[in-house]
Amino acid sequence: MKYFVEQSKLALASCVLAVSCGLASVSASAADRITGHHFATRSEVMAPSAMAATSQPLATQVALDIMQAGGNAIDAAIAANAVLGLVEPTGNGIGGDLYAIVWDANGKRLHGLNASGRSPQSLSLDYFIENGYDAIPARGVLPISVPGAVDGWFELHNKFGKLPMAKVLAPAIHYAENGFPVTEVIAYYFERNAEVLKDQPGFAEVFMKNGLPPQKGKLFKNPDLANTYRLLAEQGRDAFYKGNIAKTIDAFVEKHGGFLSYDDLAKHSSTWVDPVSTNYRGYDLWELPPNTQGIAAQQILNILENYNLKEMGFDSPEYVHLFVEAKKLAFEDRAKYYSDPAFNEVPVQGLLDKNYAKQRAKLINMQRAGKSFEPGNPPTEGDTIYLTTADAQGNMVSLIQSNYRGMGSGVTPTGLGFVLQNRGELFALDKNHRNVFEPGKRPFHTIIPAFVTKDGKPLMSYGVMGGATQPQMHAQILINMIDFGMNLQEAGDAPRILHTGSSQPTGEVMTDGGVISLENGFSDHTRRELIKMGHTLQEAVGPYGGYQAIWRNHEEGVYYGASESRKDGHAAGY
Repeated sequence: MKYFVEQSKLALASCVLAVSCGLASVSASAADRITGHHFATRSEVMAPSAMAATSQPLATQVALDIMQAGGNAIDAAIAANAVLGLVEPTGNGIGGDLYAIVWDANGKRLHGLNASGRSPQSLSLDYFIENGYDAIPARGVLPISVPGAVDGWFELHNKFGKLPMAKVLAPAIHYAENGFPVTEVIAYYFERNAEVLKDQPGFAEVFMKNGLPPQKGKLFKNPDLANTYRLLAEQGRDAFYKGNIAKTIDAFVEKHGGFLSYDDLAKHSSTWVDPVSTNYRGYDLWELPPNTQGIAAQQILNILENYNLKEMGFDSPEYVHLFVEAKKLAFEDRAKYYSDPAFNEVPVQGLLDKNYAKQRAKLINMQRAGKSFEPGNPPTEGDTIYLTTADAQGNMVSLIQSNYRGMGSGVTPTGLGFVLQNRGELFALDKNHRNVFEPGKRPFHTIIPAFVTKDGKPLMSYGVMGGATQPQMHAQILINMIDFGMNLQEAGDAPRILHTGSSQPTGEVMTDGGVISLENGFSDHTRRELIKMGHTLQEAVGPYGGYQAIWRNHEEGVYYGASESRKDGHAAGY
């Protein structure tokens, strides 16, 4: 992958490239541009010293401000995440969990952080069985697990941060007190979530003042969240896990019949983990191991590496079919094996074994869609936000943070200004399942940051928010760049393939082959051929994820940034 496609090519050369990559039949989804693929919405952002890419413009600006004030990429990532918890609570907040991959420029290595929380100690599987539950509900107090994000902030800051935490959180406190204008896509998700969550304890008091959710272009203030952030700035992480915030959460959850307690919060800790990698056509993709689903992206790529995707072409039924079948195979393993490694042995290296991938690839019928697959036997040993930042010293952060479904459980403790997550919904209730609910256990997790290196050098921090969409899009972004020659922005703007209906870590089993949704831009020919192969196609609007990325051009000493055109944010640098 030559850093992608030359940026100075003429429009004619662009057309030639589109034909050679199999893109000639893709219809434009953005205004016509004189360079690049015609679905590209904008150019890559370039800057020599620092870069930030987030899903909301104020958060991007805050990240740059923090770095210009002497902070590093880690300080900037925490500051941006705090702002996003305010301005985009439809996807994240300090009631949720966090994962991060950090390239440490001094140590010249990657570090992984699992800042996900655990289930309440006082809640048991028997409770769900005895009360007739066949699945853990999505809303209310029962799916709440310990929020890990705040501990994640302080772990990152203690290990790598430069500025005082008070300075890092100051921009978020300012906007919470003085207000910010609600952006278009976030306003849409506010309205959708409010309809579902308006009757959950405490929700309307914070997010539906005057009976309405925050509206596009209107200033929204959250003074309760400002006070919570101020406590964190002044008293540190213990204010959340052992101080007044923890006591407030305990009392509020107990009042409404829940189980998350002060003791659960006080015992919480994050875990530093080693990221795991697979090599795809010369590039190392790094993900975090379970309880996340990151290795699913690597399993997909390991299977696809056995095929010549470039020859097939981007908008071809062969490529789309092959991608979907590889995803189905990876997700069968995801459903069986991915769980909390403190409770089960997860055969990570076996799942990423190249020979294992070749065996799994043999199960794909290139003419027919598979209706069901069994999980393999790998060799064994003895609504979300994503942001990325990079600084002048070469530090890079890939960070993802979420409440899980929409605005989480909807449960909003009085006076704190944030919603508690509903990650516990992702436990299974089958006692024989690896991901079965158990006290003090981390649930299977969907949020995954990613990082790419080549020859030991940091190249790319990226992520794509959106539940089970994420590993599919992690793989597609790299395929778009490596196999189809797209640049950093085009790789995110390109029409996406989404398969749903696979077997799940919560116990559901695929028996009908699931459903493919293709974004506008895939040809009618490709759609017809997929139907002939036995695939079920279904239109879908909005579930294709939200992408941010930073690329390091080592030769020129320049950062490239790209941001999701399907969201409100942007990339910027200096």
